[in-house]
Amino acid sequence: MDISRMEYKSPDATPRFFYGYIIVAAGFIILITMFSTRYAFGVFFKPLQAEFNWTRAMTSGAFSFSMFAEGLVGIVMGGLNDRLGPRAVLTICGVFLGLGCLLMSQISTIWQLYLFFGIIMGTGMSGAWIPLTSTVARWFIKRRALMSGFVLSGTGLATLTAPPLVNFLISTYKWRFSFIIRGIAVLVIILLAAQFLRRNPSQMGQVPDGAILEERSETEPDAEGFSFREAVFTGQFWLATFMLFCFGFCMFTMIVHMVPHVTDLRIPADTAAKILATTGGIAIIGRLFLGNLADRIGSRRIFIIGFIVLPLAFLWLIPAEDVWKLYLFALAFGFVQGGMGACESPLVAEIFGLKSHGTIYGVVGFGFTLGGAVGPWFGGFIYDETNSYRMAFAACVVTGIIGLILTILIKQIKNRKKQFPL
Repeated sequence: MDISRMEYKSPDATPRFFYGYIIVAAGFIILITMFSTRYAFGVFFKPLQAEFNWTRAMTSGAFSFSMFAEGLVGIVMGGLNDRLGPRAVLTICGVFLGLGCLLMSQISTIWQLYLFFGIIMGTGMSGAWIPLTSTVARWFIKRRALMSGFVLSGTGLATLTAPPLVNFLISTYKWRFSFIIRGIAVLVIILLAAQFLRRNPSQMGQVPDGAILEERSETEPDAEGFSFREAVFTGQFWLATFMLFCFGFCMFTMIVHMVPHVTDLRIPADTAAKILATTGGIAIIGRLFLGNLADRIGSRRIFIIGFIVLPLAFLWLIPAEDVWKLYLFALAFGFVQGGMGACESPLVAEIFGLKSHGTIYGVVGFGFTLGGAVGPWFGGFIYDETNSYRMAFAACVVTGIIGLILTILIKQIKNRKKQFPL
C-alpha cells in the first residue's frame, strides 16, 4: 500500500516501536540546550552592566533584538521545515547558536552584543520552537498537545537548571569563559540530536500516533488544511498573532527582568536565580498537565485560563518584596506559561490544519517573538526612567487582559471555504 496516498482517522494502529518518541526525545534535548542560553540572560545581565556600564535599556535591548531576529528568521525556518525537514533546519540553527555563544566571550562594545547575541544567536534560536513543535504536530494526532508539552518541557528544565548553573559558572570562571563552555556544549549536543529528527512519519514508513491508513486521493498525508495564503485572509490568523504578542510580552518581560528586580530588593543573586529557576520547574508540570487537558478541552481554553492567571500574578508581583511572595508568583506564572506554550502549535493546527503548518505557525509565532522583543526593552526603559519595575509589571497586567479578550474572540474555522476578511 502506498503511504503517500493514505489518510488517517482512528487511534487503533500503533507500530511496536513508534519513531515519534525519538522525535520527542531529541526535541526535548535540543530545547534544553537552546533555551538554557536564552533563559540565563538575566544572570549575565548585571555582570555585563558592571563591566561595560551599560543602561538596563541598552542591555535588555540586545535580548529584544534577539527575539525580533528569532521571529523574523523563524518565518523562513518554518517554511524550510515544511520543505527540508527539521534535521536540516536544526543543524543550521545549532551552528549559529553555538557560534554566537563563542563570540559573546569576546565582546567589548555594545554593537558586538547586538550582533553576536541579537542577530547571530537570535538566528540560531529561530529553529528552536516552531520547527520542533510543527514536527511534533505531524507525528501525533490524539495526544498532540501532550506530546508538545513533553518536548517543550525542555524549555522548563532549561529555566530550572540554567540560572543557578550559569550563576555558578560566572562566580567560578567569570562570564566570558562561561560563554565558551556554553558554546561548545551547544555545538556538540544540538548537532548530534538534530540528526535523529524526521519531518513526518511517512519517512519512516509509519503514520501519526493515533491513526490508521486508508486510501485517499491526496498525494500527501498532511495535505488537509489551509494554505498560507488562505490563512492570512482569515480574522483568526490575526487574532492569534496579536494574542501571542501579548503572551510573549508578559513572558519575556519577566524572564529578562526577574533576576535584576529581585536583586534590587537586596535579595542575594543566588536566591534570585533560584526564583527564576522555579518558573522553569513548575512550567514542566504546567506543560504536561495543561497539555494533557488541552487534548480534552481544546488549546484555546488553556489560553483563556492562562490569560486570567497572568494579570493576577503580575498584580501580586508589583507590591511583593518578601521571598515567599516572589516564589508564589514564580509558581503561578510558571505553571500557566508552561501550559500556554505547549498549546501554541496545537492551537494553530486546530484552526488551520497541517497543510502549511510550519509557515503559518512561523508567521503567527512572530507575534510571540515580537512581544518578547518589545516587553524586555520596555521593562528596561521604564526602569531607567523611574528606577522601578512597577509600571512595567502594570503594563503586563494590561497586556494580559488584552490577550484574554483576543483569545475569547478566536474561534475554530468550521468551513474552510468561508473567509473572514478583516
